[in-house]
Amino acid sequence: MAYLSIHDDGPVRVIRIARDERLNALNLALVDELVAALEAADTETQVRAIVVTGGDKAFAAGADIAEMADATAVDMKLRDQFRVWDRIRGVHKPVIAAVRGFALGGGCELALACDLVIAGEGAKFGQPEVKLGLMPGAGGTQWLARRLGKARALELLWLGEPITAQEAMALGLVNRVVPDEACVAEAVELGKRLAEMPPVALRCIKEAVYQAMDTTLADGLEAERNLFYLLFATEDAREGMRAFMERRTPAFRGH
Repeated sequence: MAYLSIHDDGPVRVIRIARDERLNALNLALVDELVAALEAADTETQVRAIVVTGGDKAFAAGADIAEMADATAVDMKLRDQFRVWDRIRGVHKPVIAAVRGFALGGGCELALACDLVIAGEGAKFGQPEVKLGLMPGAGGTQWLARRLGKARALELLWLGEPITAQEAMALGLVNRVVPDEACVAEAVELGKRLAEMPPVALRCIKEAVYQAMDTTLADGLEAERNLFYLLFATEDAREGMRAFMERRTPAFRGH
């Protein structure tokens, strides 16, 4: 069964989670298919940015609880279902989440794992796992702690209550809030703007920013410098500097 709907809008690959009858609940097969689609888009030169979205009612309303309800601790350890999520961070191209409706549990974690988030004004974000006697397992505690700090992250995780798109934006979890009906189009437009940028520079910037979340300042500064120097080996850097001096728009080709 295919759980995704995929199409290209110019240089932007749009991946829609299409399990609407279950509010896009993330079962194992769906996540495998999604990660494979992200990795495939990452290898295609004509794709410069990726948008991940869901339906009108739900981006993804959480994990498929039916797959876990009868599992033992050993079952879950052997299944290691969250290992595949680590591969999302390995996608080099910009990944933008376009969130309408519910982004709860795994859905919230998926949005947070994307690089940028455009939220419809009716979107709801939350990690309600505690209400099932559980906790996030696909990165929720780590993403929220890094972005919000200890106290605010613990409040959201301990209470399990959803927050609005406007609250999420105030907390820095989303980039912008737009009318629900404009959400996907806004994300695609942002993707097209990114597609005009030099792809190797975007990749290096992404690498440096994510490293900043994982390392010391000294190590992060060293990594940034090395990536900066590396870009001088690209034709796009030459083109960008020449275009600046010649007062024209650069034409970046990804080399």
